Amino acid sequence: MSAAEEKTIVNGRIKQSIVFWCFNVAGEKWDMEKTCQVATSLGCKSIEICEPDTWATLKKHGLTCAIAPNGMPGAPFVKGFNNPKYHDEVSTRTSKMIEDCAVAGFPAVIGFTGFKWRDAEDPKSGEISLEEGADNCVAGLKKIAALAEKKGVTLCVEHLNTRDGSHPMKGHPGYQGDDIDYVANIVRRVGSPRIKVLFDIYHVQIMNGDVIRRLEQCKDVIGHIHTAGNPGRGELDDKQEINYPPIMRKLLELGYDGFVGQEFIPTRDPLAGLKQAVKLCDV
Repeated sequence: MSAAEEKTIVNGRIKQSIVFWCFNVAGEKWDMEKTCQVATSLGCKSIEICEPDTWATLKKHGLTCAIAPNGMPGAPFVKGFNNPKYHDEVSTRTSKMIEDCAVAGFPAVIGFTGFKWRDAEDPKSGEISLEEGADNCVAGLKKIAALAEKKGVTLCVEHLNTRDGSHPMKGHPGYQGDDIDYVANIVRRVGSPRIKVLFDIYHVQIMNGDVIRRLEQCKDVIGHIHTAGNPGRGELDDKQEINYPPIMRKLLELGYDGFVGQEFIPTRDPLAGLKQAVKLCDV
């Protein structure tokens, strides 16, 4: 086998996934067909955060959707479980996605605390306190947990950073769940095996650091993993500060058997960057 034909994924102990928006919106506008072809060629088993109207294409290529969107229009992380004003809409849309995933045989749906403003898009509307926001999240998530358990689909609540305001997808100033311990404790309070944390290594590095220790501390509630380089949410290369191989080895040590989604914003040839990231995480 020539170097050009060498498989990107050789070990396969880490199940890797491609996050669709990074290469469809921020990259070279890969459509689902193109993204599936790339995933198959690299040895990835999933394309994630993609809408149900793309799932037939996934299945045609023998791929899964490791984690589905929550169905909220616009920026899906703005209106979340921390605000009773949005509970009905968030619960209805998330429940529909859980049901769709159950029918499709897909394992998870993403969830969010939401922004801390009482009117989620208006900072002048006043803040929901951390305690109130946590209580609201627990109440909202407990209501949806029964459905998630019945359908065998996991809802993973994502921790996001609020420090980087340079780009709408590099950071999310105003998001309430910007501390990994805060999100993990909300999930623990819910107490359901189908409500977990989406541990985004990029966001955790920015807000908390000490990633490997954080993985150990959160091992009981981790349901999904995302990657990206920091600073800048770019490729997993030597221009950024996160050392991914030992982090992946820590996941194996912890017995993590979920997916790791590659969620970086390409700054150069997206296929070359994706190959590099996938190979780096294939420990």
